Amino acid sequence: MLNLKKCAVALGLAVAMPGTAFAANVDGPSVFWKLSMWGNPRALSAGMEELSKVVAEETGGKFQIKIFYGGQLSPARENLDALVVNGFEGAAICNFYHPGKNPAWMVFSLPFLPLGDPKVDKYVRSKMFEHPAIVADMERWNAIPYVSGLLPQYEILGKGKPPAELNDWQGKRVRAGGGLGSAMEKLGAVKQTLPAGETSIAFQRGALDAAAFPYTYAHVAFKINEEAEWFTSNLAPGTSECGWVFNKTSYDALPPQYQKLLMDNRDLVMDIEQAAYATQDEKNLPEFEKTMTKVTYSDEQLAEFREIAGKPVWDEWIAANKYKFDSQGVFDAIWQYAEEAKAAQ
Repeated sequence: MLNLKKCAVALGLAVAMPGTAFAANVDGPSVFWKLSMWGNPRALSAGMEELSKVVAEETGGKFQIKIFYGGQLSPARENLDALVVNGFEGAAICNFYHPGKNPAWMVFSLPFLPLGDPKVDKYVRSKMFEHPAIVADMERWNAIPYVSGLLPQYEILGKGKPPAELNDWQGKRVRAGGGLGSAMEKLGAVKQTLPAGETSIAFQRGALDAAAFPYTYAHVAFKINEEAEWFTSNLAPGTSECGWVFNKTSYDALPPQYQKLLMDNRDLVMDIEQAAYATQDEKNLPEFEKTMTKVTYSDEQLAEFREIAGKPVWDEWIAANKYKFDSQGVFDAIWQYAEEAKAAQ
């Protein structure tokens, strides 16, 4: 169940006094963990910021976790490389920043997966983070999956002529990774896989026409809305996985009570992420409609897009990866868990 008090803290609705002394509920040694993150504090990191507070409170300040932003510890594309050499204790990763490093994780970026409902999304991704292929991807980098970033469905913001018709995407340079990028290519767009922090500059330099990001928080977090002239409101082509992983060496070295403390708070982290996304939508959507042209597609257009860029992209991904891991099994697991989640509602 969502802990509203802790969510309020993470969203800035309640503020802990600096220097507060905590009584320890979990005893153990002094430990300091560094987590690597690109960009600035935002909805994606809100849950982990709250985890840091909870862990410090529960251990009387003995277990400290600090998130380093702006690529202070490592560039976004190199977080996994740094975990291999024990450069820090944890990191956020985006699967499409380095598809070759996490091939099974690319399933999360396939278009039109059944992840639109937040409750279903949380259940599916939590189960998938325990899937052998997903775990194996991280083991190669001395990492273990912790929690999904639960990124909302993407929409696209851009400059120039609004793509009111599907053929208007022809030739547009679109920042979109993984299967989502492949879906846009099916419409004739030119896929770009820039790190999030470089996207606004690419707009300013005229090197980019449009960018797909989790809607709406990430567009604002990376100032895409300040460059864009139009936005899609209902394309919902898919999402990706920008989740949190821990250094396996560091995690294994923790005393069992600290490991349990981290694992017991996974739901809290994800609940706060989703609450933060919803709060951002309430603020951002009215501003988008004031400053940009809204592009809304008909049911017929959306059905055409899914026919062109849905199953064909799925089939290509499964075929391309079948000798690397059980790609069909990984894909099928997404749908199986989605059905389980829907049946439980």
